[in-house]
Amino acid sequence: MKFTIPGEPKGKGRPKFSSKGKFVKAYTPETTVNYENWVKICFQEARQQMLTGQLHAELKCFYSIPKSFTKKKKKDASNCILRPTKKPDIDNICKIIFDSLNGLAYADDKDIVSCKVDKYYSDNPRVEVEIWMV
Repeated sequence: MKFTIPGEPKGKGRPKFSSKGKFVKAYTPETTVNYENWVKICFQEARQQMLTGQLHAELKCFYSIPKSFTKKKKKDASNCILRPTKKPDIDNICKIIFDSLNGLAYADDKDIVSCKVDKYYSDNPRVEVEIWMV
């Protein structure tokens, strides 16, 4: 299964906590909920089937090339010589995407037994997702 999530790659946000009196309530940040919903929409629009068994996932994360880069740096970024070393972290990108696909692409993300993630620069920010049975 293959599909693309347009836009800047996002990572799973840490839960937030609020308290009223002696009760503490944890909640998911709005930006995380919005991105998880965006991932679900992108998956559903690609009309993919649910997978079962042991799965391998591959994510290619493309970040916008910063406007502050020099011409040489922009060229190196476009040619994949210069790669992003910025947030979000790779593990947080996997977490938000894999959690979003629970019950849609697979029963549970515990079925993913291996994963490869790469970060690149591009004029077209996005995350390309590919998942297949091992």
